[in-house]
Formats: sequence, C-alpha cells, structure tokens
Amino acid sequence: MQRDYKKKFFRRARRMVIKIGSQILSSPEGIEEGRIKGLVRDLAALHDQGKELVVVSSGAVAAGMTRLGTKQRPKTIPQKQALAAVGQIKLMALYERYFSRFNKNVAQVLLTHEDLANRHRYLNAKHTLQTLLESSIIPVVNENDTVAVEEIKFGDNDHLSSLVATLLEADLLVILSDVNGVYDRDPRLHAGAQLISLITDIKRSKEGLSGKSQSLYGTGGILSKVGAAEKAAAAGIPTIIANGLEAGILSKVFDLQEEVGTLILPEENRLASRKHWIAFNLKTSGEIVVDQGAYEALVKKGKSLLPSGLKEVRGSFGVGECVRCLDLQGREFARGLVNYSAQELNQIKGLHTSGIEKALGYKAYDEIIHRDDLVLL
Repeated sequence: MQRDYKKKFFRRARRMVIKIGSQILSSPEGIEEGRIKGLVRDLAALHDQGKELVVVSSGAVAAGMTRLGTKQRPKTIPQKQALAAVGQIKLMALYERYFSRFNKNVAQVLLTHEDLANRHRYLNAKHTLQTLLESSIIPVVNENDTVAVEEIKFGDNDHLSSLVATLLEADLLVILSDVNGVYDRDPRLHAGAQLISLITDIKRSKEGLSGKSQSLYGTGGILSKVGAAEKAAAAGIPTIIANGLEAGILSKVFDLQEEVGTLILPEENRLASRKHWIAFNLKTSGEIVVDQGAYEALVKKGKSLLPSGLKEVRGSFGVGECVRCLDLQGREFARGLVNYSAQELNQIKGLHTSGIEKALGYKAYDEIIHRDDLVLL
C-alpha cells in the first residue's frame, strides 16, 4: 500500500526538505562524523538526480562538545548557546568538507521563530532559500540557538523542518531520527507493537494514537514528528518518518519498491499559504471564547467573527496579533488575527456592530476577526 503512494508522490517530487535529528549526528561523546559522511553521500546522489534539497540539521551543541572536549551536556541556556556558537562552525565545516567531495556547494541558514512569524522576514527567508536552490546550492538550516530564547524558539527542528517545507512549497518532507516510524503502541512497552507504514488521515490518526500518554511513541520524540507531519499535510506536503541510523536509509526511502518508515499523506484540501502561516507560524497571544451561534457561523457558514458572538477575552494582546478561538466547552477550533486589542474587545463583546463606535468612540472594523484572517483547525 505504501509503495503505491510512494510512486504517486515520489516520482514527481523535485523539491524536498530533509530533517536530520540530533540523535543521528551525535552520541554521548559528541558529533558522529561517520554518519554525516554517509548521509552526505546519499544526499549528493539525490542532488545529482536533479532534486532540490534543503537540509534541516541539528547537532550544533554536540559539535561544540566535540570541539571543546566536553563530555557533559549543558544544563543552562547560556551554556547551550555558547556550545552552539562554537559547534555551528564545526558542523558547517563538516558539511562543507563532505559535500565538496561531490562538487556540491552548501550554505548556512540560521533561523529563529521570529524570522518566520514576521511576514516580511518570512518572505525574505523564502526568497533567499529559493535563490540558493536556483543556484544549485544546498542550504543547511538550523535554529539559531546562539540567540534563541524561550519566547522565540521553534521548540524543535521537527517543527522548523515542517515550516521550511511549507515556506518553500516543497514536494516532500523527510524526517530522519532514531525511530523506525509511528507504531500502534509503544514498542518499548509492548513486544507486539506494529509499525504503521501508511497514515492517510493524520488528524484522525493523531487523535486516536496520542490520546494516552504512551500510545504512539517510538523510541523518542515521535509526537513532535507527527505534529510536524500534520503541519506539512495541511500545506499539501507528504511526510515520511524513517530511522536515520539505518545505513543507506535515504536510498531506501526513495526506492519506489521498498516500504520503509511511516508515510503520512497530505490533506486534499490544503490551506492557502497565508492561512497556513497564521495557523502554524505565529505564536498565540491570547484566547477568545465565542457563543454557539458564532461558532456555527464560523465553522459551518465561513463567516467572519462579530462582537455579538464574543463571550470572553483572555490574556493581553494588541491589534493584529494571533489568538486562539475557543467554543463554550473550551476547545480550540480556530486561530485568527484580531482587529481590536484585548482591552477594546472587553468593551465591545456582546454588542452589535452598530454599537462599536459608541462604546469605543470610533470603529475601525465591523469584524473582530475577518474570515480572510481566520483559520479553522
């Protein structure tokens, strides 16, 4: 079954993002150069076939440990940032060294969440990466750990890889880690756990598999990978999760006759680029609760959100910020960009649009969130 979909999606896949996890490139002793060498050989072979490649690579901290002869993982953010600053040079030097053996040029691209949350910087990053690909250069992307703090961190490179894939409208996302894929049960606890080779509906599967704390874990971080695949699927991009510790894994991934890892299919109704950016790139600044009538108007009729349907405002946020939209049971069903601040919304909630100007002394918009700025989840 997986083979059929691999033939459908992989044959025409030209632009792809390949995420290489820290578990692949590092060990307790630091960076594993032999693994980088093997992966680069397979990546170069794909590039020779005319594929456009973007590598999202972890491993800067491990490389810093190797460079400084440190055996103990950093415990504080400043220590991690210092090791990342040292290690990023080492990591890129290794990629440059091994890719150059195949006459391939690489470029370093460091990003923070803020770079992709700001629409102007988002587009700048997109144009830079596209120019590199058009010049047959392989970008190596990593989170900018040297400056990233909690407020601007992606959280992990799985999330970053899905955002980069969406940014570039990639044909495929490949996530390589120390997991074989997605299992029906935790293989660490259940000897009979079965690898799921194909997921056709990621939203439904995620609900069924991740409800209990250990139901779909592989050997680590699988929920993060499934979350990344869900974001990619919303943009119409298929994802394959495979074990990067397995020799020649990329050759197996792209062998149309071979079934490997877990292939997660894209959604048929993909989100438009801007709505995907709102849903997955922006961090939310607050929450608003709407009544049943407003919920049905938004979900079933595709309407904008008006003040009359607003029941409660939570948090402090300004005009144009992204908020979570909750129903009366507290379930998030949408995200959107607000036309009024939290303070203003508290003054106009429950009012008809005709009452906005009287309450505030002015009226910027009839809608709290316009339907063009609203994404149903």
